[in-house]
Amino acid sequence: MEWLDKKEVSSVVFVSVGSECFLSKQQIEEIAHRSQLSKVSIIWVHRAEKTRVLHEVLPEGFLERIGDMGMVVEESAPQAKILGHSSIGGFVSHCGWGSTLEGVMFGVPIIAMPMRLDQPFNAKLVVEIGVGKEVKKENENERFKREEVARVIKQVVDQEDGKEVTRKVKELSERMREKSEEEIDLVIEKLVQLVRKS
Repeated sequence: MEWLDKKEVSSVVFVSVGSECFLSKQQIEEIAHRSQLSKVSIIWVHRAEKTRVLHEVLPEGFLERIGDMGMVVEESAPQAKILGHSSIGGFVSHCGWGSTLEGVMFGVPIIAMPMRLDQPFNAKLVVEIGVGKEVKKENENERFKREEVARVIKQVVDQEDGKEVTRKVKELSERMREKSEEEIDLVIEKLVQLVRKS
């Protein structure tokens, strides 16, 4: 949190792909290179499979190259606290339902990188309602291309498109906070109906 306190408002991208998904070495390298290409500060919660340790999967010298522009946290971090921090301007997420809702509740634009199960559906929902953008896969092997990851992150954090996404997610966040739990269920139902129509 001290590191985040030193960053400007909405200048940091939070990367977390949940507790049950593990990125391949190639996907880890793509995200690592993305942080260098887009020149956006990054805080990355990296959960490695038990057979791998962080220094074995990150590109050689990555931590030294990003310096103060980035921070990699191993295994666990307080996601809600991070998303609620004023320096967070984007959320690279696998789009699990819990993470998607948290991102929207905190008014943080989502950079969707879905992997499996409900995640592709949730990513489409995020894009359809305008609260995020999806990183398209390079091929059926579910590989994310580093230039595409960097492009989408810069689009959400730095460009005009990103301002509209930020406006929409903050507006939806405010509406959700105003509603009771019962009404939130109704909002979710309507969002699902909207996606099914398209």
